[in-house]
Amino acid sequence: MNGSEYNPPQDPLVILHEDHEIVVVDKPTGLLSVPGKGEHLADCLITRVQAAYPTALLVHRLDRDTSGVMIFGLTPNAQRHLGKQFEARATKKTYVARVYGRVQEKTGTVDLPLIVDWPNRPLQKVDHEEGRQAVTDWRVVRASDDESRVRLYPKTGRSHQLRVHMREIGHPILGDPFYATGPALDYPRLMLHSETLQFRHPDGGRGMRITAKAPF
Repeated sequence: MNGSEYNPPQDPLVILHEDHEIVVVDKPTGLLSVPGKGEHLADCLITRVQAAYPTALLVHRLDRDTSGVMIFGLTPNAQRHLGKQFEARATKKTYVARVYGRVQEKTGTVDLPLIVDWPNRPLQKVDHEEGRQAVTDWRVVRASDDESRVRLYPKTGRSHQLRVHMREIGHPILGDPFYATGPALDYPRLMLHSETLQFRHPDGGRGMRITAKAPF
């Protein structure tokens, strides 16, 4: 776990939406989505959600250090329905990040294939031969000489995709324990937040958009 002790926040669950099929929560930074290996990594978002919603089922994950919108199915039907949407890239996700340095362009796309960096798991790396396609659109919200605030629109859902892609264009996400170095590392948390999730409701298919404001 990148050398740091696992000491997850103990704040109460923040419920963004709940109904008979789904529950959507605002995940805090520093909390695993699912249990890690070993008793000391047992505390995680899904067990906390299941304490309040015993039938909750996993649909997708966020990195431990990423905060924001995360959806759970409350029935096998909901889990299956939502899982297919994520697989088919039918969901739309928007992230907010603070990144190192001034991003000069206003918008852009990073298209760099990723693969797990085996000797350094769970790190990922760019690999043009063996990597899986990974595409991220980005747009600058505001920028100063020291840092830029950007919105990130992942077109694929690879592990650590946004974190690696930002580093590869020379603007690592601030506070990233894996991919930032020097002054970019000197922040109290990873400055990455899942801001919005758009999906179709598993009961009836109506379009929904859930938002959680970035805490930074």
